[in-house]
Amino acid sequence: MPDIADGETAEVKGSAAKPYVLKNTGGVYSCSCPAWRNQSTPIERRTCKHLRKYRGEKEEEDRLGGALPQRAQKSASKKDGPPILLAHAWANTQDLKDWWISEKLDGVRAYRDGQRFLSRQGNEYMAPNWFVKGLPKTPLDGELWLDRKAFQKTISIVRRQDRSEHWKEAKFVVFDAPAEKTAFENRIEYLQDLFAGAKFEFASMLEHKTCNGLTHLKKELARVEAIGGEGLMLREPGSRYAVGRSSTLLKVKTFHDAEAIVLAHQPGKGKHKGRMGALNVQLPDGTEFSIGTGFSDKQRDSPPAIGSTVTFRYQELTDAGVPRFPSFVAVRKNDAPAKSSKRRPRA
Repeated sequence: MPDIADGETAEVKGSAAKPYVLKNTGGVYSCSCPAWRNQSTPIERRTCKHLRKYRGEKEEEDRLGGALPQRAQKSASKKDGPPILLAHAWANTQDLKDWWISEKLDGVRAYRDGQRFLSRQGNEYMAPNWFVKGLPKTPLDGELWLDRKAFQKTISIVRRQDRSEHWKEAKFVVFDAPAEKTAFENRIEYLQDLFAGAKFEFASMLEHKTCNGLTHLKKELARVEAIGGEGLMLREPGSRYAVGRSSTLLKVKTFHDAEAIVLAHQPGKGKHKGRMGALNVQLPDGTEFSIGTGFSDKQRDSPPAIGSTVTFRYQELTDAGVPRFPSFVAVRKNDAPAKSSKRRPRA
């Protein structure tokens, strides 16, 4: 991992327009981001996601002499999300040699807290008793999965509240053991021992293999996508299980670009109140959907004009032909944006 020499600075791109500045002053590391500035702990005990991303999770953990502070949790409620590790997208430049590769399953993320399956938002998936029979009382992180390109069917089954027989089509594919406070390799050994010593009818362990370099990574991505897979996940060797987004877990997948015509502007809510929240658009084949991400504040204030053509990026098409995870890229050059920056969004 890179480091910052005493008295030197480094820049990291964040959510703001300008990059955040990291600095090392006599072994005290700081960041110009609000998250670092607003902490109540002494400055020598502070860290943030930008320092962790630049220096590495382990380096920051060693510097602070223990586990990294977690993000502040909301007051306990049944809707609180579980403490899960989330991925960043691969920047296409980082060398991932010796990282651990696994297939990115096109299923539903599920955190098993020892008793229940929980979604990322904290909602419970009502699995039948026979589905979870034999599973340990320790937390497991994985995916409720049917098959490749079966995401919609998976959703329709796991969101049912009747603990139905439909769950027989699904499996709980486990890829991590959050309670094991050790390196990823040790957590994998723990799971291997767990699955070697027990026969779970509806649970299995996800395969991991070592990445031999960029050529191997691209070949493996092409192989997985050719058989209908969504992409790849890569984990840094020796990394710990951290709560929240971490640069030690990366997702690698191919996105597609397409164009659509703007039909209407959806009004924004929350921080986007008073400006555009999303675009209602239409594909050449008549399919209509919404694009709600990828916009700058300036673009939300002055959104693409109704009737203009926009380029967007998406992962794949649903069974109904609707793009999944569409994200705005740009207005086609010969199409002008709305004239007034104060134009109010249309319902």
